[in-house]
Amino acid sequence: MIRDRRLLVAAGVLLLLSLIWGYNWVVMKKVLRDVDPFDFSALRTFFGALSLFIVLALRRRPLRPVALGGTLWLGLLQTAAFTGLIQWALVSGGAGKTAVLVYTMPFWLLMLARTFLGERMRGLQWVAVGLAFAGLVLIVEPWTLRGDLQSTLLAVLAGLVWAASAVWAKRLRGNVQIDLLSLTAWQMLLGSLVLCVIAWLLPSEPPRITPYFVGALVYNALFATGLAWLMWLFILDRLPAGLAGLSSLVIPAVGVLSGWVELGERPTAMESWGMVCIGVALLGISAVAMRGRNARPACADAGAGG
Repeated sequence: MIRDRRLLVAAGVLLLLSLIWGYNWVVMKKVLRDVDPFDFSALRTFFGALSLFIVLALRRRPLRPVALGGTLWLGLLQTAAFTGLIQWALVSGGAGKTAVLVYTMPFWLLMLARTFLGERMRGLQWVAVGLAFAGLVLIVEPWTLRGDLQSTLLAVLAGLVWAASAVWAKRLRGNVQIDLLSLTAWQMLLGSLVLCVIAWLLPSEPPRITPYFVGALVYNALFATGLAWLMWLFILDRLPAGLAGLSSLVIPAVGVLSGWVELGERPTAMESWGMVCIGVALLGISAVAMRGRNARPACADAGAGG
């Protein structure tokens, strides 16, 4: 009975976390009315890193960095490149569509892990990758050469970079014993400093300090970063890895629905079928993980994004 109650609480926390990260795609899209994408990327990651260090201090975890060189490379991939690319993609791309394209990450990860980690792909994983690729083609519609092609490519590249960061994180944690929360805080801080330099070098208008801008920054730093990571660690301690990985399915779905309701981003029929294909493929990957065939989902090592 107690175990069932703990699982139920963890599942509820997972749902809340998925809502926080899923809705953040709309927040990141709307705030671009007030701030340059790279300025906001630098600000959200810097203050997000500070919130994680506060969490570390409250939990009495060591603040000293471990494997600083490897952590810097992770920060370049997971924070600087990934965050910058998704924010750049949102300039001209829809929140929901960008979320779905970024969440092709697990399929890139399967292929990268096969090459760099020696992890074999099995039957259902091959089917999932093929289905995800078909969904990607339907969403991109390369035969139409639409005006949002740049945004689409940036979002797909963000998913690929995220997968590369997960491979790097797995290799790093395999060679050195590092606390997951400490690693996340330090890589985010280092990556945010790189984004600060990029934002300083690129010409842009200063942010308009509107209530929405302040709210979006607080939401990203405190809720989508500090609180969300506490919730994620709580979930990983109490749920099977595959079940926790279902957030990879829920988050982009929340992003699509939020973008539809709040921003009027109604997917075309072709995009809808593509999103369904990717969603089914993600569900298949989670099913494999829950049966114990996968060691851990991608997000267990690299966060669930958003």
